[in-house]
Amino acid sequence: MTHADSDGFQDFAANRAGHLFRSACLLTSGDTHFAEDLVQETLGRMYLTWRRISAIDNPAGYAQTVLVRTFLSHQRRRSSGERPTGEIPDAPSAAEAAGDPALRLALLDALGRLPAKDRAVVVLRYWEDRSVEETAEAMRASSSAVRTRSVRALAKLRELLGGSLSELIR
Repeated sequence: MTHADSDGFQDFAANRAGHLFRSACLLTSGDTHFAEDLVQETLGRMYLTWRRISAIDNPAGYAQTVLVRTFLSHQRRRSSGERPTGEIPDAPSAAEAAGDPALRLALLDALGRLPAKDRAVVVLRYWEDRSVEETAEAMRASSSAVRTRSVRALAKLRELLGGSLSELIR
């Protein structure tokens, strides 16, 4: 990689790392350490092929796709002995504390109870505001599978949140 390519990647990584981290936190149900690992692995994979990636129209969208695929790959390989916890290890930042912490925790907890693929669909469709087709491409699934998974995931979120959601929203 030439020096100019390296500078281009560094600029891209600096500009997108925060956004990738926020998406990774949602995918990992608040596991910030795992989210950092996912972002690092995503950017590492992109660095290796940056010359080709920088020539595409939307490298940021491609980075999100790599992030989701990396997450799903880790979920498939995860040891059967590992279990996610219901605790968020780090205190929220000042920006996060400005919102309603009870609502945020309830939503993160419910999101964390979804299967990995359902969680990925919810993050891509409703957090990243991607279309069904873009989500399907990122997940290597059909559009109808994404629509079906979206409906089921949202129904499961409603079931998990139950009446508590109306109590949390003021």
